[in-house]
Amino acid sequence: MRMPTLRLLSSTVRRSLLVPATKSGSTKSANISISAPLTPQHYPQHRQLRFHHCAVSMLPRIPFTSDFFFRQLFDTESCTYTYLLADLNTKEAIIIDPVLEQAKRDAQLIHDLGFTLKYAVNTHMHADHITGSGWLKQLIPGSLSVISTASGAKADIKIKEGDKVQFGRHALESFATPGHTNGCMTYVIPEQGCVFTGDTVLIRGCGRTDFQEGNSQSLYDNVHSKIFTLPDNYRIYPAHDYKGQLESSVWEEKTYNPRLTKSLEEFVNIMENLNLPYPKKIDKSLPANRECGLYDIPKE
Repeated sequence: MRMPTLRLLSSTVRRSLLVPATKSGSTKSANISISAPLTPQHYPQHRQLRFHHCAVSMLPRIPFTSDFFFRQLFDTESCTYTYLLADLNTKEAIIIDPVLEQAKRDAQLIHDLGFTLKYAVNTHMHADHITGSGWLKQLIPGSLSVISTASGAKADIKIKEGDKVQFGRHALESFATPGHTNGCMTYVIPEQGCVFTGDTVLIRGCGRTDFQEGNSQSLYDNVHSKIFTLPDNYRIYPAHDYKGQLESSVWEEKTYNPRLTKSLEEFVNIMENLNLPYPKKIDKSLPANRECGLYDIPKE
């Protein structure tokens, strides 16, 4: 049965995605728009249209626009998701959370599809793999690396909450969501109903908070104030999954996440008693990622 399409964005919000960037986030030429923070509460509330034939209250998905390209990629060793996004009219593309060992794969895909890679964007400074940003910059000259200022990592462009990462007429909107690390960012594309949460929100889980400036209360507060206040049917795309799941939604995680549905006190207690092993690649990954992954590029 065909379900009605929800129109979640006001004309004002839609027009905001069409406005070209006016200020660069670095000394290099780049369409990183610096603006006042846009909080999730600015987004229009969705109508409560629901699937009455379902046992659960699930809203229809927001369809991608015809000029928006989305491709989810996977690294089997680190269970990392990488996302290639593009404007199909201008062919400008960005890649989110690339992995060093998959950089040649990603560069080949970008070439095959006829895209121009503008930015290699990281959600945070990873501890479980080395970013592919540095190698992609060598494989695709002219592309720039992007990460949050608070991460402490090197990149061509440093961003903070409220900045936009523009590619064609589309843009990532940046929200600072520290807790897993100080520099964690969540990226939102309202028109497409997409949320790229990095390690902040995983599918039925969240990033650990026992190393790398982790703070359980900060993670909990940021998730509940900045991610769980987005429309219920926004898709959540995390940086990792270890059980073969591809995506979730704001509503699903608000309803079923076994950690983030608890009270703050219960959540902090859970996170303090996970007793997780020391990350296997952290001693290699963190030093490399502070340098944009550059010093560990394979000698090929």
